[in-house]
Amino acid sequence: MKKHNKLIYLLFILTLNFSCIEKKSSEKEVNSKFVKYSKTDTLKFTSGIRAIFQDSKGGYWFGIHNEGVSYYNGNSFEYFTTNEGLLDNQTRSIQEDKNGNILIATSKGVSIYDGKKFTNYASKTNEPTLEWNKTRGDLWFYAGEEGGINRFDGKNMNYLIFPKPKIYNPTDSYGVTDISTDKDGKVWIATYAALFNYDGEKLNVFDHENLELKDHEKLHIRSVLADSRGRIWIGNNGIGVLLIENDKTINFSDINGLINQDSSKNGNPSPAGTMEHVFAIEEDSEGTIWFGDRDTGAWKYDGKTLTNYTVDEELKSQMIWTIYKDKSNNLLFGMADGGVYKFNEKSFDKTF
Repeated sequence: MKKHNKLIYLLFILTLNFSCIEKKSSEKEVNSKFVKYSKTDTLKFTSGIRAIFQDSKGGYWFGIHNEGVSYYNGNSFEYFTTNEGLLDNQTRSIQEDKNGNILIATSKGVSIYDGKKFTNYASKTNEPTLEWNKTRGDLWFYAGEEGGINRFDGKNMNYLIFPKPKIYNPTDSYGVTDISTDKDGKVWIATYAALFNYDGEKLNVFDHENLELKDHEKLHIRSVLADSRGRIWIGNNGIGVLLIENDKTINFSDINGLINQDSSKNGNPSPAGTMEHVFAIEEDSEGTIWFGDRDTGAWKYDGKTLTNYTVDEELKSQMIWTIYKDKSNNLLFGMADGGVYKFNEKSFDKTF
């Protein structure tokens, strides 16, 4: 009887130890840290505002090029960096899940904030797969420069890879630069070298060939918008805006005379009056399309007329990283110089 009791005790100790080892192993993939934050009464950033998001409680989140994230609750600002548990200080996008958790895409992976702590997922948390339709979830994230995207289903961060176009240049990058969902639920994914469309079953590729680009026109996509009318707007760094409408692609910048005749059609600086380097696109509540250009500021297209705006003459750069429509239908413009501006129907007011 004593030997039997000793055996049971030994098995219990072994089971307990194994359970602890297994728990520690799983925690290596998802690292959680408790957050300590500081509050200030003004938004203090010197690098560009790359992401703006208003959460379900009405608070605003600001993702910064290399200084982390700030949250504004209506009275004060809180700051989160790697010191507080954020995976990386370069922020790419911000979203919210159905449980109110804030999901922050960084250059090294995704940080999920539950109001108390961060849970971090590295860019690649599983084996890459081409079988997109075997995954679920409507939360999509940048996943590095190697040609894949992260899709989160609430538990698993699935790493999905893009099929390479028929004509593949090894120097092309398929890192995700922007994501937009159309009115039918299809996801449009912008990468530097191609645009991808996923309808839940099939992944389609829009590259140099099927976008019918000219030989000297090189894709370098920085933004995409699926608007309320079913049009797809593609912002490039060099060849301006492409528009897909009724299965036909046109160079919107070119046909509107916004490509400089001497343009190198690459990342070189462009003069005033051009729209060649579009890093942000958004639609306002009236159906007007807005473009944020790296060199020439904001552009508004009401369906007939294009209007160019200087956001703030005192800024060193008129570059717009992001345009965001909040819950009150305000358009907020995140600038490379670090400020956030609101359009007041005539001009821009610095809001944050």
